Amino acid sequence: MVRKAEIIKVEGLRGGVGSLEMHHILKTEELNGHGRVYAMVRMEPHSSIGYHEHIGETEPYYILSGHGTFIDHDRTRIPVGPGDVCLIECGQGHALENDSDEELVLMALVYNE
Repeated sequence: MVRKAEIIKVEGLRGGVGSLEMHHILKTEELNGHGRVYAMVRMEPHSSIGYHEHIGETEPYYILSGHGTFIDHDRTRIPVGPGDVCLIECGQGHALENDSDEELVLMALVYNE
């Protein structure tokens, strides 16, 4: 099977600001109960994903392009850019800010523990 990713524009994700595009590569049902999100995310300049927690699941981000600030579970602010992996372990929270003038693109996978 070959198909296009489902693209959804989202405003204020998880209480963040601005907008982003979620390019859903696999739908939740295609993850066969192992997770709920596998997507490429395109964040507009000066947008963010608000702080939220992952209970019963883990989420890695892989930064493809652009630069931003990852807010870790202990609220530490860490600059991120291409090639960086941000790992949000089960029970932890996080946020991500695109505090630059360029688009920030990342891969996100939310899978069950």
